[in-house]
Amino acid sequence: MTTNALSRFRILDLTRARAGPTCVKQFADFGADVIRIESPPHLGEGMLMAGGRLGFDMQNLHRNTRSITLDLKNEDAKEIFYKLVETADVVVENFRPDVKDRLNIGYEKLKSINPRIILASISGFGQTGPYSKRPLFDQTAQGLSGLMSVTGEPGGGPMRVGAAVTDMTAGYLSALGIMTALLEREFSNQGQWVQSSLIQAGISLMDFQAVKYLMTGKIPEQVGNDHPTSMPTSCYACANGYINVACSGEPMWLKFCEAIEQQELKNDARFILEQDRVVNRTALNVVLKSIFMNQTKEYWVNRLNEYGVPCGPIYNVKDVFDDPQVKEQKVSVTLDHPKLGSVTLLNQGVKLSRTPSSVSRVAPELGEHTNEVLTSLGYSSTEINAFKDQKAI
Repeated sequence: MTTNALSRFRILDLTRARAGPTCVKQFADFGADVIRIESPPHLGEGMLMAGGRLGFDMQNLHRNTRSITLDLKNEDAKEIFYKLVETADVVVENFRPDVKDRLNIGYEKLKSINPRIILASISGFGQTGPYSKRPLFDQTAQGLSGLMSVTGEPGGGPMRVGAAVTDMTAGYLSALGIMTALLEREFSNQGQWVQSSLIQAGISLMDFQAVKYLMTGKIPEQVGNDHPTSMPTSCYACANGYINVACSGEPMWLKFCEAIEQQELKNDARFILEQDRVVNRTALNVVLKSIFMNQTKEYWVNRLNEYGVPCGPIYNVKDVFDDPQVKEQKVSVTLDHPKLGSVTLLNQGVKLSRTPSSVSRVAPELGEHTNEVLTSLGYSSTEINAFKDQKAI
């Protein structure tokens, strides 16, 4: 089933790496006409994601898109791009801030061509400031945003989060900004410039940890798998693996004590209030460690759920996709690829009841749709061949 929720929108995708494609994918999966603009073959494909063009990253990030090639340093190619801008609603780019101006595709230029255009710029550090021209990747952003300082065991040194969280979040925030701009445009009939960055995405993910510092001056520290302000919210070893427990507040604590059949803990002065349990987390974890090791993770998950205490096993990735709840939610989707055969990708993460997303097309080959798109713009086959001869496309 294909979706038409966003089919009236055309997105021009100039992005590379992960943050930009993550943003664009949100629109492609809901039916927007996403045209991915890549470098012509004679310039090489540059930095591709893990596994190259047929790798899992490329296939997952660029499904549902069309690909054309343009050398934006070539004046003929730039004129083609400007003609595309006339037909487009959104341009998404993640160049370093000065690059788009050198190429003469910055917001003011695009606005002069199409006042309704929305330019989304995703960068490492933002469009201005002393670091704005520096390169930035996810792990570096995790360090600069404070995420690595609160991740890991106490005293164990900084630890990165095991996924590209600042890349992904910058992409999602950009998509949200674009959607907001599209909604506002319905009233103003004007586009605008949407900006997001990896550094601000990382700081946004710090959330309560960041605000704790801003309001109290206290610098958050590493607490490992424990929650900084709520205990027992942590990871516990069982007889055959690990579980997470999320027990917050006094009513939940009382249910928890009943579930683990340790009524005496209710009256232990060290653990009566949440703040006591946080201060005495080490002593509490010693008690709980011996209790949880007496049974399997399956036993404890069932037992705690009976009492309404949030919990769950800690999975590896295979476990995740074997789980019946995950299967029910259809978090993956399988497509036929002309070269790879059957490929399974992540499905869209949000569900709409009437106009759901659809992952229906595999990632395109380099320039697969160049002729198709240029023909739709009114270029003849003779003109297209001339562009190829001039290496504009």
